[in-house]
Amino acid sequence: MSFPISAGLLDAVVLSVLEMEDAYGYRITQQVRSKLNVSESTLYPVLRRLEKNGDLTVYDRAFDGRNRRYYAITPIGRQQLAEYRRDWHQYRNGIEALLFAGGKKE
Repeated sequence: MSFPISAGLLDAVVLSVLEMEDAYGYRITQQVRSKLNVSESTLYPVLRRLEKNGDLTVYDRAFDGRNRRYYAITPIGRQQLAEYRRDWHQYRNGIEALLFAGGKKE
């Protein structure tokens, strides 16, 4: 059984991966997929959306005779990530209060 992953949660996850270091698309997808069951094709639209929103910048770097497209978090993206983290704590606490209440009635 799995729970659906919202667009906002995917945005937060990608931003958190890029908070550590700049990375190219395939590396980002591998890092996310190591923890979440999402397809590679799901993450590229996330990267484009985050770039369009100003949360990421993009640059190319040569690698083995080709260019790799790298993504870097912006100051706006860092602010957005902090907001996602605050929202996540509230959401998680609310869900856990419901799921793990042990059948207690208030």
